Amino acid sequence: MLVLLPPSETKAPGGDGAALDLAALSAPELTPVRAEIAEAVVELAGDVPAARAALGLSPKQDAEIERNATLWTSPTRPALERYTGVLYDALDVASMTRAQRARAGRRLAVGSALFGLVRGDDPIPAYRLSAGSALPGLPTLRALWRPALTPVLAAVDELVVDLRSGSYTALAPVGGAVTVDVLSERPDGTRSVVSHFNKAHKGRVARLLALSAAEPGDVVRLRSLLRRAGLHVEHDGGTRLTLVVPAP
Repeated sequence: MLVLLPPSETKAPGGDGAALDLAALSAPELTPVRAEIAEAVVELAGDVPAARAALGLSPKQDAEIERNATLWTSPTRPALERYTGVLYDALDVASMTRAQRARAGRRLAVGSALFGLVRGDDPIPAYRLSAGSALPGLPTLRALWRPALTPVLAAVDELVVDLRSGSYTALAPVGGAVTVDVLSERPDGTRSVVSHFNKAHKGRVARLLALSAAEPGDVVRLRSLLRRAGLHVEHDGGTRLTLVVPAP
């Protein structure tokens, strides 16, 4: 099973890993596109006003541009420790045992505007680039990534659970992947889409799947796994699951 996670805008600083080595990342066939985008990101960082505009940053966020400027030389850390925020707080890799952490590193991957896809243990630096960013002189990130990343994901020979957000799914959709919607149910039975806590719930699902020793091969077995864990999960008969949570 491969679980695809969205990245986060926020990144943990620092790290004790060596500088970025694209050849050391998973899916080396993505190296040419990674290198092209990385070079563009570093070059853009040399023009602060242009970088603010392209990345949607304010002057108070210039430190993000400085991170991009040192992309090739700053220290790295595993992807699952680099990304932060609500989803990654719920995933809580820091609390995992060594064996659990190793399984999470193998089973979890993160969609990335800069790297396309990184496995949980891939060493990456802090950076700032979103799926909707427009890099001067390059096509859209979707146009760059779709022809390169789509065949990589299509070649995965295990169940794919796609928890990425829409903008990252658009970079390279995965045919037949299981997706998870989160709905909030009120005491009167009415439901609404969960917005603010959506990432937290998906983080908990990702943690459950990362820690499980089971290897569900299809959506029905995946639904059973989640239900055994006490989650209220509904199945529409296709590849979409609905996680129903009580309204706050």
